[in-house]
Amino acid sequence: MPELNLPPTLLVGVAVILGLLVGSFLNVVIYRLPMQLQISWREMAREILELKAEVEPRISLAFPASHCPSCNAPIKPWHNIPVVSYLLLKGQCQSCNTKISIQYPTVELFTGLLSGFIIFHYGLSEQGLLVLLFTWCLIALTGIDFGHKLLPDNITLPLMWIGLLANTQGVFTDLTSSVIGGAAGYLSLWSVYIIYKKLTGKEGMGHGDFKLLAALGAWMGWQFLPMIILLSAVVGALVGIAGILVMGRDKQIPIAFGPYLAAAGWIALLWGHDILAWYTPMLAP
Repeated sequence: MPELNLPPTLLVGVAVILGLLVGSFLNVVIYRLPMQLQISWREMAREILELKAEVEPRISLAFPASHCPSCNAPIKPWHNIPVVSYLLLKGQCQSCNTKISIQYPTVELFTGLLSGFIIFHYGLSEQGLLVLLFTWCLIALTGIDFGHKLLPDNITLPLMWIGLLANTQGVFTDLTSSVIGGAAGYLSLWSVYIIYKKLTGKEGMGHGDFKLLAALGAWMGWQFLPMIILLSAVVGALVGIAGILVMGRDKQIPIAFGPYLAAAGWIALLWGHDILAWYTPMLAP
């Protein structure tokens, strides 16, 4: 990739602005993609059960135009400026004064800051652009899984293939480690799922978790899978325990594991080699 020799501060600033705009789009993905999938599943179920077809609302990432879910008032372009519009509107719809979810500015700001950090860390390089895409996908998956306990194939599977394709050129690891990482990532959680189900008769996790770990393995290689699983399990357990003790959350209600896998995978991609170098000597005789 040719060097542009632009000032680092300018590159980071542009990345932050781009991230804010992408964050606004990710909010649309987080809100609408589950709705699209649910409509598709209902249509498939009616077809399989030979039930009468019903008219479903037409929803895509582009249609209908953005509007308030409470009063259906269209959102004007100047009300859709990432973070800024939320502050100017004081967090509520201008038409009906319904509160706007804090999720929207949070996703936008988080995406902007992470995008700036990635370009600061990698520069405007092949790795940097790929890690941007990787990060944006993980943010979308995290938001969807928190809200719907769902990790859509529409994102996890392309993410895995992109990791494999990138590593045909050895961008993050060699191709053999990438292929084994994808297979081992899927099969490791799948095995846990099968064993748990045989022992308890219950499903301990969703199939989307298998595919997400497969994608992470494809990007980084099999060597990072133990670190990712350990980090995500520890953080997930701590958050779950805190939810039960502090917030009185029902321990029977399952928690979304995808966000913790995503966070662990992101940390492993950026600092995994340093973490491995730190703890590997402690495991050696």
